[in-house]
Amino acid sequence: MPRPRRRLANTCVGTVAAGLLATGATLAVPEDEELPGSSPDIAVGAYLDYGPSGVERIPYLSRWLGGREIRVGHTYLPGDRWAGIEGNVGFLDDWARWRLARPDRLFVLNVPMQERNEGRVPDHEVARLIRAGAAGDFDEHFRRLAQRLVGLGVPDTVVVLGWEMNGTTYTHRCSPDPENWKAYWRRIVGTMRSVPGQRFRFDFAPNRGSDAIGWTTCYPGDDVVDIIGMDSYDQGPGRTFDDQLTQPYGLQHHVDFAKAHGKPISFPEWGLFRRGDNPEYVRRMLRWIEQQKPMYHTITDYCPHGVWQCKQNPRSAKEFRRALTPQVPPPVVPTPVLPTPVVPTPVVPTPVVPTPVVPTPSVPVPSVPTPSVSVPAVPTPSVPPPVVPEPSPQAPTPQPVPSPEVTRPAPAPSEPAPAEPSPEAPSPAAPTPVAPSPTAPAPQPQLPSPVNTTQWCVPLGFGDWLSKLVGKESVCVSIDWGSDSGFWPW
Repeated sequence: MPRPRRRLANTCVGTVAAGLLATGATLAVPEDEELPGSSPDIAVGAYLDYGPSGVERIPYLSRWLGGREIRVGHTYLPGDRWAGIEGNVGFLDDWARWRLARPDRLFVLNVPMQERNEGRVPDHEVARLIRAGAAGDFDEHFRRLAQRLVGLGVPDTVVVLGWEMNGTTYTHRCSPDPENWKAYWRRIVGTMRSVPGQRFRFDFAPNRGSDAIGWTTCYPGDDVVDIIGMDSYDQGPGRTFDDQLTQPYGLQHHVDFAKAHGKPISFPEWGLFRRGDNPEYVRRMLRWIEQQKPMYHTITDYCPHGVWQCKQNPRSAKEFRRALTPQVPPPVVPTPVLPTPVVPTPVVPTPVVPTPVVPTPSVPVPSVPTPSVSVPAVPTPSVPPPVVPEPSPQAPTPQPVPSPEVTRPAPAPSEPAPAEPSPEAPSPAAPTPVAPSPTAPAPQPQLPSPVNTTQWCVPLGFGDWLSKLVGKESVCVSIDWGSDSGFWPW
């Protein structure tokens, strides 16, 4: 676990004096300059507490930062006994639940490499422990830790293994035996990666500056390092923030080294320290973070390092809050919409072109003269009065007659009516001569015998169109067959 005052024993009196002289000497930044550290692509977090209270405080920190999403949860395993290093602590369950609530969150876990990690173990004992670790004596502890994390559902945990190894505070420091220390790191990473289902990322995170040993000397190799981090507080070496950038093993060296090895960077720990409430340091550090785009950064938020839970740094807290509060876009002022004047379209009357009236030519209908057909005069037959023959003075010689019969005079012949003409002419009937039968004189007057006459009618054919005009006509001829006609010999 981090201790608030662990760096006091590591800083000499001369460094303290230099820090006091340099207070307030960092480069000023214009007040109206755009605040750094506000990029939403950089995962932001804070160390608030190692256990459940640290999880519970995250939403309140987010609210204090104007709703800024806290994507990094950061805690430490206790390094006093191997049981803690193996992950046999209840608070890991709380952090695992927090991590699994959102897919874009990061769970960062600092893992000690030795028990009695803050027990002030002397260098010769540290060297012995390093050699034992390199020989594989502690492999099982780290295998159990990996199994515990995979079982909790956080196999992608960022493991900050053996942090600040270039210093003098922790038992897992590198300087007593750098070569075996690197071998020990490699053995731990290999053991944890052998657990099925793991996707751990290992963060190599030294202190800024040379400290007890140049941290590049402890670098174990690209194949067992995924992220190159750096812990940096507002303290020496260096009097100004620019010194922190340019010093050997400083901030610029950190960025250059990671780039040369193709690794992303991180800042697992940073904050105020020797120079007290220093808003310029906060501003410059956040600008550096914004420029370098680390995978994540977490401020150590307890006194004297913090800005939210530590109330003794109000000016720095104000700077931190201003920088990380999401920028609210200015209200959108709608552009006034000026109505486009409506220009009436002149109505041009459509000229009415009269349709020319073409007179229909009057074609005279030729008058066809109706032929005047003269109706032939049909002679009216004259019926002569019957001639009564005078009896001869001499009576004919009587011939034997069976019995004389008195013959009644025949009725007078009826006058034939003119026959209607028909399209087909009837064949004329041959007249049958009627011979008068001699009658014996009777005491009563005898009626005159009929005259033998016959009427012949012949239809006249005038054609279809003329027959429609004059009707059907015929010519009748009466032939007198009487005794006076000269036809009869008697």
